[in-house]
Amino acid sequence: MRVLVTTTPGLGHIHPLVPFAQALQTAGHEVAFASTATGAQVIEASGFACFQTGVDKTVFEIGAELGVDVARLTREARLRFMVRHYFAGTHTAERARDILDVVQLWSPDLVVREQSDYAGCAAAEAAGLPYATVEVLARGRSPEMVAMIAEGLDDIRAAVGLAPDPGHAMLTRHLVLSPFPPSFRSPDAAAPPTLRSVRPAPFDRSGTEALPGWVADLPEDRAVVYATLGTTSNFRPDVFEAIITGLRDEPLSLIATVGRDRDPAAFGAQPRSVRIERYVPQSLLFPKVHLVVCHGGSGTVSLALDHALPMVIIPLGADMPRNAAGAQVAGVARVIEPQDATPAAIRVAARAVLDNPSYRDAARRVQEELRALPPLEYSIELLERLVRGAVFVESKPGQSL
Repeated sequence: MRVLVTTTPGLGHIHPLVPFAQALQTAGHEVAFASTATGAQVIEASGFACFQTGVDKTVFEIGAELGVDVARLTREARLRFMVRHYFAGTHTAERARDILDVVQLWSPDLVVREQSDYAGCAAAEAAGLPYATVEVLARGRSPEMVAMIAEGLDDIRAAVGLAPDPGHAMLTRHLVLSPFPPSFRSPDAAAPPTLRSVRPAPFDRSGTEALPGWVADLPEDRAVVYATLGTTSNFRPDVFEAIITGLRDEPLSLIATVGRDRDPAAFGAQPRSVRIERYVPQSLLFPKVHLVVCHGGSGTVSLALDHALPMVIIPLGADMPRNAAGAQVAGVARVIEPQDATPAAIRVAARAVLDNPSYRDAARRVQEELRALPPLEYSIELLERLVRGAVFVESKPGQSL
């Protein structure tokens, strides 16, 4: 079968799709992606063809167009703006039309879209194709988030000739694949009847990235702490400064990745126990790590749990506060609000998590839950059944205008 995979351009949205695409190829199916030009660079570096659809716009560029200084918004207001105008904005409706053109040109049998790519499911529905959703939000999508995108969803649907979808059934129609622990799902994000959980298959090497040679020389008698605030872009260097200042003199090894848009040298000279890099694949590094200090992004949290790693989470925005709350309830993390992220607070929290085995024990329980889920190959079987007409739950399709 021929499968079109659609995604927004962020690495946190592309990387979760790659294992599914690889598994489809291994099973003998033809796979191509559809994303923006920026997304296409990452996708093609991962070995897949990509149709370029839509235009690249950052949330800050969209804010400038609408007269909003996104950088000055509160964390909650920034989330509302991002969800409504970045993920479900006018440019998303334009991209839905582009994807529909690709569908008509390439004639796929199935569309697989990442959870925040509303253009992909709208285009598939307009073309009468079955589609599956791969979740990228570790705790599911909250009702508040659905309310934020409601108006935008109707605009996206209208752009490809679909009537409004008052119940937002489009978001979970046909099949939803979730590579996250079911226990981690938020109580306010009920699992749809179409959801099937699968064991995660982490992917974070969309290029030639490798484990630095110096990792082999890390002292074996010191705990290794890994710090990150995001893979690509980190807009809070002050938080990084606090993490480094708080932990640099502790008897541990600190590895910080500051993102591909930051220069590690900007943080000044560091002792030998501190290593600052732009990017190191977490899948390669985590077997060496004892504690993760992070922003609470779904990808980092999920991979940490897959390696049974406890965390200190400083949630900066988007889905991060929800992930932080879930991690705290699960007993796998301590949470520090950004305004309280002083060097002293970070040092105390890191020491507490490292010294208390209950955090590691809780992370191991979640790891065991993940390992008990069906393997990735199960999802390919489900996708094949979907194309053959399997109905995983009754759902009324939207009506065309």
